[in-house]
Amino acid sequence: MNRLRALAAAPFVLALATHLLLLALWYDRLPDPLATHFTAGGGRPDGFTGLGTYAALSTALLLTLGAGWTLLVRRSALWGAWATAGFAVALLDLLLRANAAATDAPDARFPLALLSLAAGVAGLAALAGLALTRLVPKPPPGTPDPVREPRLDLGAHELAGWSCVTGSRATGALSAGFLLAGAAGLLLALFLGPWPYALIGLVGLVVGVPGLALSQVRVTVDRRGLTVTPSLVSRPRIRIPLDEVVSASVRDVDAFAEFGGWGYRTRSHRSGLVLRSGEALVVRRAGGWEFVVTVGDAATAAGLLNTLVTRA
Repeated sequence: MNRLRALAAAPFVLALATHLLLLALWYDRLPDPLATHFTAGGGRPDGFTGLGTYAALSTALLLTLGAGWTLLVRRSALWGAWATAGFAVALLDLLLRANAAATDAPDARFPLALLSLAAGVAGLAALAGLALTRLVPKPPPGTPDPVREPRLDLGAHELAGWSCVTGSRATGALSAGFLLAGAAGLLLALFLGPWPYALIGLVGLVVGVPGLALSQVRVTVDRRGLTVTPSLVSRPRIRIPLDEVVSASVRDVDAFAEFGGWGYRTRSHRSGLVLRSGEALVVRRAGGWEFVVTVGDAATAAGLLNTLVTRA
């Protein structure tokens, strides 16, 4: 896993170094402000950004993309990290070149054909990432953990329920970072112009809001079945009715090796809300599907759920 993360971070390190080097080499030739938004027709500038602001935002963009890919990358998606880094740095550096070649910012030109060039760089980077995948060993097939399907002693007329709050500080911190970046992007869009700040704001909000909502959840088992909701709001909600539950068990899961990261994940014939590695409640549903949620005291939850299923 350490080698995989290093290979995922490498293209962003190279991209950032290249971008900062070009900024330094072309600094005296770059206008201030830079032309940063262009019309679709002739590639003429219609939006401008201060040179210092552009340098800070482009650096933050590459660092954020790199951090996200490094934390959440899977072996099969390593090429995606390289393609993302390649496209981002090509776009940023082509924009610098367009400004450096102009006498003044309004004279800069950025035709749409340059996007094809950036896409080509992304394709070559993706091939490099695909080749480097060979350096990451495939995870060995894991031996299944012993199935633990506990039961709780519950009388025929007794009622019981179980509830627990679980969360992930790492997911919460990462989502909060996206949310702050989104809010900052929207503020900059109001004062400096829509591009590229509106896009940064939109991405930050789209990733940050649901991520923060799902960084801490409440897991409940009662006569209705299993329910998972964000701890602060009632939606979105995941509910598995009791009549769809075949059995419940407890096992340890590895968030990255089994699910490719944190959050709501979907794999073949199973899905889950994985906020960390470790103890998890595993619910087998009718049709062979599994639902996994990482939560403490999963044995009590599984025992109560099995008892309620047997009673039903």
